[in-house]
Amino acid sequence: MPAGVHATPSWRTRPAPFYLGMGILALWSCLSIRVGHAADAPALNPSSVLLKVQAAARQLDYAGVLTYQQGASMQSARLTHVVDGTGERERLEILDGMPREYLRQNDSVQCLIPEKKTVIIEPSRADRFPGLLLGDAKKLDDHYDLRQHRGSNRIAGHMCTVYDIVPKDAYRYGYKLCIEPGTNLLLKTQTLNRRGEVVDQVAFSMLKLRDQVHVDQLASPWNTQGWKVVTSSTEPVDVAKLGWRVSAPPGFELLTQVSRPLKSGKSVKQLVYSDGLAAVSVFIETAAGRDEQAPHKGLAHNGAMNIFGSRIGDYWVTAIGEMPGQALRELVEHTEYVPLAAKQ
Repeated sequence: MPAGVHATPSWRTRPAPFYLGMGILALWSCLSIRVGHAADAPALNPSSVLLKVQAAARQLDYAGVLTYQQGASMQSARLTHVVDGTGERERLEILDGMPREYLRQNDSVQCLIPEKKTVIIEPSRADRFPGLLLGDAKKLDDHYDLRQHRGSNRIAGHMCTVYDIVPKDAYRYGYKLCIEPGTNLLLKTQTLNRRGEVVDQVAFSMLKLRDQVHVDQLASPWNTQGWKVVTSSTEPVDVAKLGWRVSAPPGFELLTQVSRPLKSGKSVKQLVYSDGLAAVSVFIETAAGRDEQAPHKGLAHNGAMNIFGSRIGDYWVTAIGEMPGQALRELVEHTEYVPLAAKQ
C-alpha cells in the first residue's frame, strides 16, 4: 500500500479492510452439532438472508469477545453495541498487542491510540462484523448462490443456522456463515478460497444480548483531553477525467474515489469498489522516487486480503482487497492511463 495510507483493520473476515483473531475457538468441525452438508440444498437468494443479518447488526444490543484469524495472524477484541435515543453507539477494544480502541457514534468513528495520545476521526463502514454488506444487497444475487445446511450449530453458547455463500465466478471468495435464527445476528463467518479452504474467519467466543448488555460498557477508560485529534483529509476526484481507465471485475461498482495527502507532500488517488459483500481499493500515485521503495510490486497476500502492485507509465498502481489474487492482478494489469483522455 502507498506510504502514508493506512488500511483500517478489518474486523469482519475481511475484513475488510476494523477488527479481530482466532486461537481460543475450536475448529468449526469440532463445534458442529448435527450439521448436514448443503450440497443437495436448493440455492436461495443471498440478499434475502443478508439483509436480515445487516439489520440485526445495526438494531440489536449485543456485547462479547470477538476472535479473528487472518493468515498466520490472530487477534481478539471486546465489542459492545447499543442502540438508544441517540442512535448506534459502539466500543471496540483491541485485547492483543498495543492498546487500541474504536468508539463509534452512528457514522463517525474515533480510533484511540494511547501511546501516541492521538485520536483519529474516520467514517464508519457498514460491513464491520457482525455487519457484512456494502452497497446494494440485491445485486449479490447475480454473483452468489446461498445454500442452507441441514441441522444446526452452536457458537459462543448460542444455536445458529449454517449457510454457504457460493460465488458464481472466479472473481470472488465464498463464505460460510453461522446465524442465530431468533435474532438473525451473525455469530461466525469464514472466508473460503476456490478449494474450499478457510483463509480467514471471525467469530464471537462470548456473547450477551439485549438486557444483558449494559450501557456503562461503552465507557472508555482513557481520558483523551489534550490528545492530538487527526481527521482524515480527503478531496473528491474523478480519475477518468485525469486519463485513467479502471476495469473492475463484473459486479464490482465504484463506491468512492478520493485524493489523499501523503507525508511526502504528494497525494494518492484511492478508488473503492464493492460487489456488496467484498471490497477492493485501488491506489494511484506518481512513481517518481518510489522505484526502490515500492514494497508491493507483484502479488502478496495475508489470509483473504491480497495486494498487487505494478508500474503503469510514470505511476504506481496498487490494488488491495478481499479478492482472489488472480482477479486482483487482472484488475491492475487491465488498468490503463491515457493522458490524451484527460485533455479532451
